[in-house]
Amino acid sequence: MTRILLLLALLFTTATPRLHAETPPAAHPFAKWEKEIAAFENADAAQPPEKGGIVFVGSSSIRLWKTLAQDLPRHRVLNRGFGGSQIIDSIHFGERIILPYAPRMVVLYAGGNDINSGKSPEQVFADFQTFAQKIRTALPDAEIAYISIAGNPARWAQVEKVKAANTLIAGFIARQQRMKFIDVFSRMLGEDGLPRPEIFVADRLHMNAEGYKIWTAVVTPLLPAADKPDGK
Repeated sequence: MTRILLLLALLFTTATPRLHAETPPAAHPFAKWEKEIAAFENADAAQPPEKGGIVFVGSSSIRLWKTLAQDLPRHRVLNRGFGGSQIIDSIHFGERIILPYAPRMVVLYAGGNDINSGKSPEQVFADFQTFAQKIRTALPDAEIAYISIAGNPARWAQVEKVKAANTLIAGFIARQQRMKFIDVFSRMLGEDGLPRPEIFVADRLHMNAEGYKIWTAVVTPLLPAADKPDGK
């Protein structure tokens, strides 16, 4: 009998899958942005920006918007984009490149790099909620705007995930106060439903001046009232 019980125990042990703790993900490489963040801080120390403006933050499409102030001449805007970043990076560095300026609006463009790195639309959405909560807690009167993840030729294979993330975030924003969803995705497509190739540079990922003209036209109506009526 004892031998039979031992055999049954052995059979049960080998037939039952063992549960292993999931391997924790590698630490996010925040340090890779330290040089860019420090450069922002050094510029602020040399010439402190006025508080109460509009901070644009996020990935390379913000960083490369070199004509931001020129395109939005009636608003006090501050560009704090850092290329290749994900939403979690703007969360992490928020105390250093967003909150000190006490902006009346924070405009975020990020999420495409998140999806490209393997994150699901649901994770992008969750990260945006964390970002929004961080801003809302520190700056309860500030507006928060999210520029939709744009489709582009280089990453068009990811478009369904992009659309899913945009839909989740747009639905959430629609239920909030002082939040706006800025849809650039649809405006960057041609009649064939594909990204307009003429608005991208050679890498087929980032926009040229024509692309930023589209963004300017879409973003401007959703900004707060102008605080530079003379455009100076």
